[in-house]
Amino acid sequence: MSDGGGSVRQRKKSSGDGSGNRARKPKSTSSSGSSAPSTAQQHQMWARIVLMVGIAAIVYFTTFRTREKKFATQREVLELRTQPLDCSRPYLDEISKFAGCIPNQCGRFVSDKIVSPAEAGILLDLARAGFELGQSSGGASILDLHSGALSKGTQFVNVYRLPEAKKLFTNQHINVYRHVKAKIQQAVADQFRLSVDALHLTHPTFFSRLTNATAKTIHDEYWHEHVDKETYNSFHYTTLLYLTDYGKDFTGGRFVFIDNEGKHNRTHVYIEPKRARVSGFTSGAENMHHVEQVTGGVRYAITISFTCDREYAMADPKFALDDDEEEEQAGGTNEGRMNEP
Repeated sequence: MSDGGGSVRQRKKSSGDGSGNRARKPKSTSSSGSSAPSTAQQHQMWARIVLMVGIAAIVYFTTFRTREKKFATQREVLELRTQPLDCSRPYLDEISKFAGCIPNQCGRFVSDKIVSPAEAGILLDLARAGFELGQSSGGASILDLHSGALSKGTQFVNVYRLPEAKKLFTNQHINVYRHVKAKIQQAVADQFRLSVDALHLTHPTFFSRLTNATAKTIHDEYWHEHVDKETYNSFHYTTLLYLTDYGKDFTGGRFVFIDNEGKHNRTHVYIEPKRARVSGFTSGAENMHHVEQVTGGVRYAITISFTCDREYAMADPKFALDDDEEEEQAGGTNEGRMNEP
Protein backbone atom coordinates (compact mmCIF):
# COMPACT_ATOMS: atom_id res chain seq x y z
CA MET A 1 0.00 0.00 0.00
CA SER A 2 2.70 2.35 1.04
CA ASP A 3 4.72 1.41 -1.98
CA GLY A 4 1.68 1.62 -4.02
CA GLY A 5 0.70 4.90 -2.44
CA GLY A 6 4.20 6.25 -2.74
CA SER A 7 4.36 5.22 -6.30
CA VAL A 8 1.21 7.12 -7.10
CA ARG A 9 2.50 10.20 -5.30
CA GLN A 10 5.73 10.06 -7.19
CA ARG A 11 3.99 9.94 -10.54
CA LYS A 12 1.90 12.96 -9.66
CA LYS A 13 4.98 14.88 -8.66
CA SER A 14 6.73 14.01 -11.83
CA SER A 15 3.66 14.91 -13.79
CA GLY A 16 3.53 18.27 -12.04
CA ASP A 17 7.12 18.97 -12.81
CA GLY A 18 6.56 18.14 -16.45
CA SER A 19 3.54 20.39 -16.73
CA GLY A 20 5.48 23.16 -15.05
CA ASN A 21 8.21 22.88 -17.59
CA ARG A 22 5.73 23.01 -20.42
CA ALA A 23 4.15 26.15 -18.97
CA ARG A 24 7.46 27.97 -18.82
CA LYS A 25 8.36 27.37 -22.49
CA PRO A 26 5.61 29.59 -23.90
CA LYS A 27 6.70 32.38 -21.54
CA SER A 28 10.17 32.17 -22.98
CA THR A 29 8.77 32.27 -26.54
CA SER A 30 6.52 35.23 -25.70
CA SER A 31 9.45 37.18 -24.26
CA SER A 32 11.48 36.51 -27.42
CA GLY A 33 8.67 37.82 -29.69
CA SER A 34 8.48 41.21 -27.96
CA SER A 35 12.22 41.97 -28.20
CA ALA A 36 13.88 44.36 -30.86
CA PRO A 37 14.56 42.98 -34.39
CA SER A 38 17.71 41.00 -34.76
CA THR A 39 20.73 42.41 -36.61
CA ALA A 40 19.85 40.36 -39.68
CA GLN A 41 16.31 41.74 -39.69
CA GLN A 42 17.63 45.31 -39.40
CA HIS A 43 19.96 44.77 -42.34
CA GLN A 44 17.09 43.42 -44.39
CA MET A 45 14.91 46.39 -43.50
CA TRP A 46 17.59 48.91 -44.52
CA ALA A 47 18.25 47.04 -47.75
CA ARG A 48 14.59 47.41 -48.64
CA ILE A 49 14.61 51.15 -47.85
CA VAL A 50 17.73 51.70 -49.98
CA LEU A 51 16.15 49.75 -52.84
CA MET A 52 12.96 51.82 -52.66
CA VAL A 53 14.90 55.10 -52.62
CA GLY A 54 16.99 53.95 -55.59
CA ILE A 55 13.90 53.05 -57.60
CA ALA A 56 12.34 56.44 -56.78
CA ALA A 57 15.52 58.25 -57.89
CA ILE A 58 15.64 56.32 -61.17
CA VAL A 59 12.00 57.14 -61.88
CA TYR A 60 12.55 60.81 -61.06
CA PHE A 61 15.67 61.32 -63.13
CA THR A 62 14.32 59.46 -66.13
CA THR A 63 11.01 61.34 -65.97
CA PHE A 64 12.34 64.84 -65.14
CA ARG A 65 15.64 65.22 -66.93
CA THR A 66 17.62 68.28 -68.02
CA ARG A 67 20.64 67.78 -70.23
CA GLU A 68 23.25 70.34 -71.22
CA LYS A 69 24.84 70.89 -74.61
CA LYS A 70 27.37 73.49 -75.75
CA PHE A 71 26.47 74.99 -79.10
CA ALA A 72 29.41 77.41 -79.26
CA THR A 73 32.25 77.84 -76.77
CA GLN A 74 34.38 80.92 -76.31
CA ARG A 75 37.56 79.11 -77.42
CA GLU A 76 36.15 78.02 -80.78
CA VAL A 77 36.42 80.00 -84.01
CA LEU A 78 33.37 79.00 -86.00
CA GLU A 79 32.88 79.50 -89.71
CA LEU A 80 29.26 78.42 -89.34
CA ARG A 81 27.41 76.06 -87.04
CA THR A 82 23.73 75.33 -87.49
CA GLN A 83 20.96 73.41 -85.80
CA PRO A 84 17.74 72.82 -87.77
CA LEU A 85 14.45 72.66 -85.87
CA ASP A 86 10.81 72.11 -86.68
CA CYS A 87 8.92 75.40 -86.83
CA SER A 88 6.29 75.93 -84.16
CA ARG A 89 2.81 75.83 -85.73
CA PRO A 90 1.78 79.44 -84.84
CA TYR A 91 5.05 80.79 -86.22
CA LEU A 92 4.74 78.82 -89.45
CA ASP A 93 1.10 79.82 -89.91
CA GLU A 94 1.96 83.49 -89.58
CA ILE A 95 5.13 83.63 -91.63
CA SER A 96 3.50 81.70 -94.49
CA LYS A 97 1.75 84.94 -95.40
CA PHE A 98 5.00 86.61 -96.48
CA ALA A 99 6.38 85.45 -99.80
CA GLY A 100 10.15 85.34 -99.94
CA CYS A 101 10.41 85.35 -96.15
CA ILE A 102 9.43 81.77 -95.35
CA PRO A 103 12.37 79.71 -93.97
CA ASN A 104 13.28 76.49 -95.70
CA GLN A 105 13.52 75.17 -92.13
CA CYS A 106 13.43 76.84 -88.74
CA GLY A 107 16.46 76.66 -86.49
CA ARG A 108 19.50 78.56 -85.25
CA PHE A 109 23.04 79.36 -86.32
CA VAL A 110 26.24 80.89 -84.98
CA SER A 111 29.27 82.28 -86.83
CA ASP A 112 32.49 84.11 -85.98
CA LYS A 113 33.11 85.13 -89.60
CA ILE A 114 30.27 87.54 -90.39
CA VAL A 115 31.51 90.58 -88.45
CA SER A 116 35.20 91.42 -87.99
CA PRO A 117 36.73 92.01 -84.54
CA ALA A 118 37.63 95.55 -85.69
CA GLU A 119 34.00 96.32 -86.53
CA ALA A 120 32.88 94.86 -83.20
CA GLY A 121 35.47 97.03 -81.45
CA ILE A 122 34.09 100.21 -83.04
CA LEU A 123 30.56 99.27 -82.00
CA LEU A 124 31.79 98.51 -78.48
CA ASP A 125 33.28 102.03 -78.35
CA LEU A 126 29.91 103.39 -79.49
CA ALA A 127 28.07 101.44 -76.80
CA ARG A 128 30.44 102.52 -74.04
CA ALA A 129 30.15 106.13 -75.15
CA GLY A 130 26.37 105.94 -75.08
CA PHE A 131 26.24 104.30 -71.67
CA GLU A 132 28.48 107.02 -70.29
CA LEU A 133 25.36 109.18 -70.54
CA GLY A 134 23.09 106.81 -68.66
CA GLN A 135 22.84 103.34 -67.12
CA SER A 136 20.18 101.39 -65.30
CA SER A 137 20.55 101.24 -61.52
CA GLY A 138 19.46 97.60 -61.73
CA GLY A 139 22.19 96.14 -63.92
CA ALA A 140 20.41 95.81 -67.31
CA SER A 141 20.88 98.90 -69.46
CA ILE A 142 19.75 99.44 -73.05
CA LEU A 143 20.61 101.97 -75.75
CA ASP A 144 18.24 102.05 -78.72
CA LEU A 145 19.75 104.20 -81.45
CA HIS A 146 16.50 104.15 -83.42
CA SER A 147 14.10 105.43 -80.78
CA GLY A 148 16.78 107.14 -78.69
CA ALA A 149 15.79 105.20 -75.55
CA LEU A 150 18.59 105.07 -72.98
CA SER A 151 18.40 103.55 -69.49
CA LYS A 152 19.00 106.03 -66.69
CA GLY A 153 18.38 104.99 -63.09
CA THR A 154 14.98 103.30 -63.07
CA GLN A 155 13.69 105.27 -66.07
CA PHE A 156 14.49 105.90 -69.73
CA VAL A 157 15.64 109.13 -71.34
CA ASN A 158 15.96 110.14 -74.99
CA VAL A 159 19.67 110.17 -75.76
CA TYR A 160 19.11 112.56 -78.67
CA ARG A 161 17.92 115.22 -76.25
CA LEU A 162 21.25 115.15 -74.41
CA PRO A 163 23.70 117.75 -75.76
CA GLU A 164 26.68 115.57 -74.83
CA ALA A 165 25.58 112.86 -77.26
CA LYS A 166 26.48 115.00 -80.26
CA LYS A 167 30.13 114.81 -79.28
CA LEU A 168 30.15 111.06 -78.74
CA PHE A 169 28.59 109.52 -81.84
CA THR A 170 30.56 109.92 -85.07
CA ASN A 171 30.04 109.22 -88.76
CA GLN A 172 32.32 106.22 -88.36
CA HIS A 173 30.00 104.80 -85.72
CA ILE A 174 26.89 105.11 -87.87
CA ASN A 175 28.58 103.81 -91.01
CA VAL A 176 29.91 100.71 -89.22
CA TYR A 177 26.53 100.16 -87.55
CA ARG A 178 24.73 100.22 -90.90
CA HIS A 179 27.35 98.02 -92.58
CA VAL A 180 27.24 95.41 -89.82
CA LYS A 181 23.45 95.38 -89.86
CA ALA A 182 23.48 94.76 -93.62
CA LYS A 183 25.96 91.87 -93.30
CA ILE A 184 23.90 90.21 -90.57
CA GLN A 185 20.73 90.68 -92.61
CA GLN A 186 22.39 88.93 -95.55
CA ALA A 187 23.56 86.10 -93.27
CA VAL A 188 20.00 85.52 -92.06
CA ALA A 189 18.74 85.47 -95.65
CA ASP A 190 21.46 83.00 -96.68
CA GLN A 191 20.96 80.68 -93.73
CA PHE A 192 17.17 80.42 -94.03
CA ARG A 193 17.08 80.82 -97.84
CA LEU A 194 15.11 84.04 -97.87
CA SER A 195 15.01 87.01 -100.19
CA VAL A 196 17.12 89.64 -98.43
CA ASP A 197 14.69 92.32 -99.66
CA ALA A 198 11.88 90.55 -97.79
CA LEU A 199 13.66 91.11 -94.47
CA HIS A 200 13.16 94.43 -92.71
CA LEU A 201 14.87 95.85 -89.66
CA THR A 202 12.34 96.18 -86.84
CA HIS A 203 11.92 97.50 -83.31
CA PRO A 204 13.42 96.89 -80.81
CA THR A 205 16.99 96.76 -82.06
CA PHE A 206 19.34 97.88 -79.28
CA PHE A 207 22.65 97.68 -77.41
CA SER A 208 22.60 95.98 -74.03
CA ARG A 209 24.91 96.33 -71.04
CA LEU A 210 24.49 93.68 -68.33
CA THR A 211 26.11 93.52 -64.88
CA ASN A 212 25.49 91.66 -61.64
CA ALA A 213 23.72 94.60 -59.94
CA THR A 214 20.47 93.73 -58.17
CA ALA A 215 17.39 94.25 -60.35
CA LYS A 216 15.39 97.37 -59.49
CA THR A 217 12.58 97.11 -62.05
CA ILE A 218 11.09 94.42 -64.28
CA HIS A 219 13.24 95.76 -67.15
CA ASP A 220 16.33 94.59 -65.25
CA GLU A 221 15.14 90.97 -65.08
CA TYR A 222 16.61 89.75 -68.35
CA TRP A 223 17.10 86.13 -67.25
CA HIS A 224 13.52 84.86 -67.61
CA GLU A 225 12.73 82.22 -70.22
CA HIS A 226 10.77 83.63 -73.14
CA VAL A 227 9.88 83.36 -76.83
CA ASP A 228 10.68 86.46 -78.89
CA LYS A 229 7.59 86.20 -81.09
CA GLU A 230 5.40 86.21 -77.98
CA THR A 231 7.29 89.12 -76.42
CA TYR A 232 7.59 91.23 -79.59
CA ASN A 233 4.86 90.74 -82.15
CA SER A 234 6.98 92.21 -84.95
CA PHE A 235 9.85 89.70 -84.65
CA HIS A 236 10.34 86.94 -87.21
CA TYR A 237 14.14 86.54 -87.06
CA THR A 238 16.37 87.46 -84.12
CA THR A 239 20.13 88.01 -84.16
CA LEU A 240 22.70 88.93 -81.55
CA LEU A 241 26.15 90.37 -82.03
CA TYR A 242 28.38 89.93 -78.99
CA LEU A 243 30.88 92.68 -78.23
CA THR A 244 32.73 91.22 -75.21
CA ASP A 245 34.15 87.82 -74.22
CA TYR A 246 32.63 85.30 -71.84
CA GLY A 247 35.14 84.26 -69.18
CA LYS A 248 37.37 87.27 -69.88
CA ASP A 249 35.29 90.44 -69.73
CA PHE A 250 32.47 88.91 -67.68
CA THR A 251 31.31 85.71 -65.98
CA GLY A 252 27.86 84.17 -66.19
CA GLY A 253 25.77 85.69 -68.97
CA ARG A 254 25.71 82.75 -71.37
CA PHE A 255 22.88 82.61 -73.90
CA VAL A 256 20.73 79.52 -73.38
CA PHE A 257 18.27 77.87 -75.75
CA ILE A 258 15.72 75.63 -74.03
CA ASP A 259 14.67 72.61 -76.06
CA ASN A 260 11.72 70.67 -74.66
CA GLU A 261 11.68 66.97 -75.49
CA GLY A 262 8.36 65.62 -74.35
CA LYS A 263 6.57 66.76 -71.23
CA HIS A 264 9.44 66.67 -68.76
CA ASN A 265 12.75 66.27 -70.62
CA ARG A 266 14.70 69.40 -71.50
CA THR A 267 18.01 70.23 -73.11
CA HIS A 268 19.80 73.51 -72.38
CA VAL A 269 21.90 74.56 -75.39
CA TYR A 270 24.57 77.13 -74.53
CA ILE A 271 26.29 79.86 -76.51
CA GLU A 272 29.31 81.42 -74.84
CA PRO A 273 29.54 85.05 -76.05
CA LYS A 274 32.65 86.10 -77.92
CA ARG A 275 33.59 89.44 -79.45
CA ALA A 276 32.29 89.64 -83.04
CA ARG A 277 30.31 86.38 -82.71
CA VAL A 278 26.88 86.44 -84.36
CA SER A 279 24.02 84.14 -83.45
CA GLY A 280 20.68 84.06 -85.26
CA PHE A 281 17.45 82.12 -84.99
CA THR A 282 13.82 82.00 -86.00
CA SER A 283 11.78 83.89 -83.42
CA GLY A 284 9.04 81.30 -82.78
CA ALA A 285 8.48 78.93 -79.86
CA GLU A 286 11.02 76.51 -81.34
CA ASN A 287 13.68 78.85 -79.94
CA MET A 288 12.66 79.53 -76.35
CA HIS A 289 15.66 81.02 -74.55
CA HIS A 290 17.05 83.19 -71.80
CA VAL A 291 20.32 84.79 -70.72
CA GLU A 292 22.04 83.60 -67.57
CA GLN A 293 22.52 86.20 -64.88
CA VAL A 294 25.88 87.92 -65.15
CA THR A 295 27.94 87.17 -62.05
CA GLY A 296 30.84 89.55 -62.65
CA GLY A 297 32.19 92.10 -65.14
CA VAL A 298 30.20 93.75 -67.93
CA ARG A 299 28.54 92.00 -70.88
CA TYR A 300 27.90 94.07 -74.05
CA ALA A 301 25.86 92.90 -77.03
CA ILE A 302 23.54 94.16 -79.77
CA THR A 303 20.15 92.65 -80.51
CA ILE A 304 19.25 93.17 -84.19
CA SER A 305 15.76 92.01 -85.11
CA PHE A 306 14.05 91.51 -88.46
CA THR A 307 10.45 91.29 -89.57
CA CYS A 308 8.79 90.03 -92.73
CA ASP A 309 5.93 92.49 -92.29
CA ARG A 310 6.54 95.88 -93.91
CA GLU A 311 4.12 97.42 -91.44
CA TYR A 312 6.72 96.96 -88.69
CA ALA A 313 9.78 97.97 -90.73
CA MET A 314 11.98 100.84 -89.58
CA ALA A 315 14.80 102.78 -91.18
CA ASP A 316 18.41 102.86 -90.08
CA PRO A 317 19.22 105.42 -87.39
CA LYS A 318 20.58 108.74 -88.61
CA PHE A 319 23.14 110.25 -86.28
CA ALA A 320 24.59 112.80 -88.68
CA LEU A 321 23.53 114.38 -91.92
CA ASP A 322 25.40 113.99 -95.18
CA ASP A 323 28.08 116.60 -95.78
CA ASP A 324 26.05 118.57 -98.30
CA GLU A 325 23.03 118.65 -96.00
CA GLU A 326 25.22 119.61 -93.06
CA GLU A 327 26.66 122.57 -94.92
CA GLU A 328 23.22 123.72 -96.02
CA GLN A 329 21.56 123.36 -92.62
CA ALA A 330 24.50 124.23 -90.36
CA GLY A 331 25.59 127.37 -92.19
CA GLY A 332 28.45 125.81 -94.08
CA THR A 333 30.12 124.12 -91.12
CA ASN A 334 31.30 120.51 -91.23
CA GLU A 335 30.17 119.73 -87.70
CA GLY A 336 28.05 116.57 -87.56
CA ARG A 337 24.52 116.81 -86.26
CA MET A 338 22.33 114.10 -84.82
CA ASN A 339 18.62 114.02 -85.53
CA GLU A 340 15.94 112.62 -83.31
CA PRO A 341 14.29 109.66 -85.02
